Parts: sequence; C-alpha cells; structure tokens
Amino acid sequence: MITERLYYTDPYLIEFEAQALEVAPDGLQVYLDRTAFYPTSGGQPFDLGLLAGCELVEVIDEGERILHRTSVPVAPGPMRGQINWPRRYDHMQQHTGQHLLSAVMVELYGFETLSFHMGDEVSTIELAIKELSENQIDKAEERANALARNGLPVRISFEDAAKVEGLRKQSQRSGTLRIIEIEGVDKSACGGTHVRSLAETLPIQIRKLEKVRGNVRLEFVCGWRATRRAKHDFRIAQELARQSAMPIDKLAEHFAAQKQRFNEIEKEKQRLADSLAQREGQDLYAATEPSPDGLRRNRWDVDQITEAIRSKALAYAKGTKSVVLVVSKQPTGLLIACSADAGLNAGEVLKKIVSELGGRGGGAATLAQGAVPAEAYDRLSVGQPLLEWFGRC
Repeated sequence: MITERLYYTDPYLIEFEAQALEVAPDGLQVYLDRTAFYPTSGGQPFDLGLLAGCELVEVIDEGERILHRTSVPVAPGPMRGQINWPRRYDHMQQHTGQHLLSAVMVELYGFETLSFHMGDEVSTIELAIKELSENQIDKAEERANALARNGLPVRISFEDAAKVEGLRKQSQRSGTLRIIEIEGVDKSACGGTHVRSLAETLPIQIRKLEKVRGNVRLEFVCGWRATRRAKHDFRIAQELARQSAMPIDKLAEHFAAQKQRFNEIEKEKQRLADSLAQREGQDLYAATEPSPDGLRRNRWDVDQITEAIRSKALAYAKGTKSVVLVVSKQPTGLLIACSADAGLNAGEVLKKIVSELGGRGGGAATLAQGAVPAEAYDRLSVGQPLLEWFGRC
C-alpha cells in the first residue's frame, strides 16, 4: 500500500478527499490512499490541520506509507483533509529561503550546507566552515534579498537520479528524484514544500551566528515570520528606549555603559565582601580559645563554600597554631585551612577523608578543598567520625 503524496505536485493544495485504507483499532492512527499533509522529513516539521473533522497531532513518514495520528478516533471510509494553511505557508517560506541562502553561500564563498532545521520561531543551517565574518553575513543577506526581489520562479520537476545534472548537492538516492529549482540560482533534490516565487520569501533575515562542532550555524527567518519578528523586536526596543529615556539608536551605547558600571559595582561588592570575610575570620580566631595542645580549632557548617567563606577561612588560618574545618551541604564537601605551624598538612588530610567517602579533592599544606557524594553528608555532620579526627588533629 503506497500513499500518494499530493504535496509533491501542489504544495498550495489545502483541501483534499481521500480514502482511509487502514485505521488502527483505537481509531487514532490512519493510513490514506492519498494525502496533502506533509510528514516530518528533511528538517521540515509535519503539517497540522483537520482529518475527517478531527485535529491531527502528528504526520509520520514510513517510507511508502504516511501515518496520520489524530486527537480523537476517526471511522474508516472516505474523509476530507484540511491543511492548517498559515503553518504550511510559513514552512514553505522558510524551506525555500533555506535553499536560497544555501545557494548564496556557495555562490559567494563556496561554503557547503551540512544540515537544515526548521523550528517554531527560527530556522538554522549549519555550514562546513570554522569562521564567518559580519561582512560576509551582510553580503549573503543582501544577495539573498536581491534575488528574492527579482521574483525568480521556483519549479518542481521529477528526474532520473542517474541522469540529473547541476544539483547543488549530489543526492544519494536512486530512481526518480523530486527536484526543486530556483531559476538560475539553485537546483536541489528535495521532498519539502516550497513557494512558487522567491518573492514570497521576502524579507530574509540572518539573525544569529554560533559555532557548533567546529562548524558555523546560522539562524534565519523569512517571509511572514521575519516580518513578525522585526515588529516584535522593534516593540522591545521601543519599550527599552522608553524605560531608559534614550533614543533607540543610542540603546546599544547606553547598555554598554550600564554593563560596565554594573561590572564595576560587582567588583567593589566583591572587594567589600572579601574584606568583611577577612575581618570575620580574624575576629573568630581571636574569640576561639586554644585547646590544651595550643591549637585554636573551629568548625563551620555552611550551605555552600563560597569565595567569601574561603577568604574567611584563610584569614582565620593566618593566626598562629590555628585550624578550621568547613563542611558544606550544597554541594556536599569540605574545606580545611590551617596555619603553617599547626603541625598538619591540610592537603594530605583532606585527600584521605574524601577518598574514604568516595569523593575527590586536594590542595596545599595550609589550604585544601574537596567534594563528596551527597549521601556522605551525614558522615560529615556533628558527632560523626570526622569530628573525632578534628578533635585529634
């Protein structure tokens, strides 16, 4: 049983009649003799719409057959399918825009497209290059829009894989290939849905670049999606300008200055916190009574060992014959700081403790830190063997 794919020849078909050849016992899975619903394939998501008046939840390509999954059971027999046109047309615009951008990248720079993905908000192509400059991005975007403004036709044809010529990327399939050709610009084997004219992809925007797996990934939007995105971005810019009492053209400069000011405040905050932590460590050392052996021992239980806690411990350990043990809960771990004249090596002691508890860590003679599994926390709490060691050190 082979499903006739109506979208192959007419992507603009939004209603069709079909016969249900097979319906699952629960009525939620249907195989038709013909369908205009596009299944997930080639980086393009599946269509949505109504089948026999029931909402589709998924369309799956099973090779020769296409499976339609519905939200409620349907009965066997003849039925009507209705495509969710805004979703379908959006996908057509994005997919044709991808073919155009990929062709432009080859034309201008010789950059090959490795993969394509269409998301709900943006689409991406991954290019087999390590770097792409802003100037190159601008030129590619300008070239794609210029070609689209010419309204070049986009045609569907079917050719023998053994005889087809001029493909941007050679197909690995045999037999008859479905070809999408942008007149004078691109020719690709593709099963997706496309617009009839490049003008329908306008405007085309390259929005972001990121590096993945040693390649470059470009994020882009086309057509209705690009227009909506531009309006949305402009409204955000307007609101930021209103709140900042700045012209939109000055927002980047304004926020750069605010970021620098924030960083300076954070540095000053860190400096003050470090200074306070050091003072607290010194005060705790002074308030700690020496044990009979002359060591000033202290133990702190904290939620997390932060930089401030480290500074506090180091300040405490600056006093003569001193040792402090810090136990944290999130993540579970410990820190040991001691003075050089304490008669112990913090790194060696900590390594022994964490290894016994299934953790890891280390450090120098006067400061060491490690982490242990969360289940070992009880063994670090008051009254446990660790304190027995602490009393002996």
